[in-house]
Amino acid sequence: MTIEKCINDYAASEMIFEEGSTGRELFVVLDGKVDIVKNSGADRTVIVTLGKGEFFGEMAVIDGSARSASAVAAIAGTRVMRINHARFVYLVSQQPAFALMIMDALSKRLRASNAVNFRTAAP
Repeated sequence: MTIEKCINDYAASEMIFEEGSTGRELFVVLDGKVDIVKNSGADRTVIVTLGKGEFFGEMAVIDGSARSASAVAAIAGTRVMRINHARFVYLVSQQPAFALMIMDALSKRLRASNAVNFRTAAP
């Protein structure tokens, strides 16, 4: 597959993937911005806005589970590159720096989630 076939362009507010959907791809923001959002009934909460060079969708590419949030293009002209499971496994096995980058980002995201969800009382 050529690299061009792995790149998609999105208009503002266009859905990249929906929470609960299945997918075995990781996405890298090439241009623009992507909102990662959680829907709760009529409420929609932006968890984080990602920009050029940042990635999302890593949990599904690693464990094959349903998407834990939705990804939506935040602005017009958003371009993302899709990395399928096979390419992801290849990159992790051949490029230790890539694997470390993914682990570092996952660790930071988990710490941020813990800070929000498990605030402890100050002594």
